[in-house]
Amino acid sequence: MKIDFVSDVSCPWCAIGLNALEQALERVAPEITATLHFQPFELNPQMAPEGQDIVEHITQKYGISAAQAAANTEAIRQRGASVGFEFGVGKRRRIYNTFDAHRLLHWAGLQGEAAQRALKHALLGAYFTDGLSPADHDVLAAAAVAAGLDEAGARAVLSSDRYAAEVREAEAFYHQQGIASVPAIIIDDRHLITGGQPVELFERALRQIARAA
Repeated sequence: MKIDFVSDVSCPWCAIGLNALEQALERVAPEITATLHFQPFELNPQMAPEGQDIVEHITQKYGISAAQAAANTEAIRQRGASVGFEFGVGKRRRIYNTFDAHRLLHWAGLQGEAAQRALKHALLGAYFTDGLSPADHDVLAAAAVAAGLDEAGARAVLSSDRYAAEVREAEAFYHQQGIASVPAIIIDDRHLITGGQPVELFERALRQIARAA
């Protein structure tokens, strides 16, 4: 089974969805196995390098109050905890541009599924757990090291425009396919599951798709 996980490293529901999907895959193994590929999607492609205050961004984007934003943040924290992902309380103060993070993920993917998955987890943890900027090249290089990747290789990618065209091409492809929100989980190029769904839903969908195949 091939799974394309279309997501952004600044998307909290992507962190929740990834952990839930991985737990579902553990439940269906070894009868069902899958390869997991991370595909790029930018929630805020026009975001300036310095980013924007997170409360300001959320209240403007969704038209809600600061109190509503805080309640949503707490609900997301609890959902994350239920699938083993830690959202650092008070850590995420700004929203950032994530294009370079996607370039680095593309590079990691060329080195194998395990390398790309490890980097994805490291990037999500750096931003959501530790509150670090995924636009900061030092943060990205440290995430690469944490994922077992070569620091010099990561910095070489980040200091250039390598894989920019590939990332933009992939982003355009998924937009053309109608993907407008993430996470979007595409199974065998045919079946779409959207959102940070519960583990049970992912498990049920994986079993149904496997039976149909």
